[in-house]
Amino acid sequence: MSGNRQANWSFAEGYGAAGTGPAESDRGAVSEALLWARQRARDSGVRTVTPGTGAALRLLAATADAKAVAEIGTGTGVSGIHLLQGMRADGVLTTVDPEPERQQFARQAFRAAGFAANRARIIVGRAMDVLPRLADGGYDMVFVDGDRTECLDCLAESLRLLRPGGLVCFEGVFAEGRTVGAPGAQPGEVAQLRELLRAVKESPELVPALLPVGDGLLCAVKRGT
Repeated sequence: MSGNRQANWSFAEGYGAAGTGPAESDRGAVSEALLWARQRARDSGVRTVTPGTGAALRLLAATADAKAVAEIGTGTGVSGIHLLQGMRADGVLTTVDPEPERQQFARQAFRAAGFAANRARIIVGRAMDVLPRLADGGYDMVFVDGDRTECLDCLAESLRLLRPGGLVCFEGVFAEGRTVGAPGAQPGEVAQLRELLRAVKESPELVPALLPVGDGLLCAVKRGT
């Protein structure tokens, strides 16, 4: 990446972090909660969305006027806070993760950010154990930031969960440059991500876009019927 393009990317990440709400470096309850959640993630060795990716998620949730969002990969609550910021005031985030300790951090972060307890439904479990139990067509948005080897299964479940006009997003599809790197033998998760990119692009049910924020945010809208 050239110096100018790197500067542009860095500026966009910082600008996106401010968005229509407080930047993560600003003072305020939400910003303090985000910084706290990011520190818990670093301490636990957990990946989090970048500020720019968080801002994109907030924007997309607001654009969808989302009342029901499913999140795969709670982490320590960073992405959940951004999603909750963009959702309707009466919206509920259903967030799934196999690690209850991380979810406890997320619960504390949501509370510190000022969100009522009933705004988040926190479910402990593997994505493919939990998603089949969620309602068909009951969600405005699905955000996937979990096990990358399950991304194709999560795509299939997302198509079932989303209402027509709903939005699905996958974080980390660049895999730190490995997905778009040289062809040839790659780790299983990279092969899965490449297949995900192909499947989303070629699906007649989806209108896709790949956003170059963070480590790559693949988004697609489910066509209406």
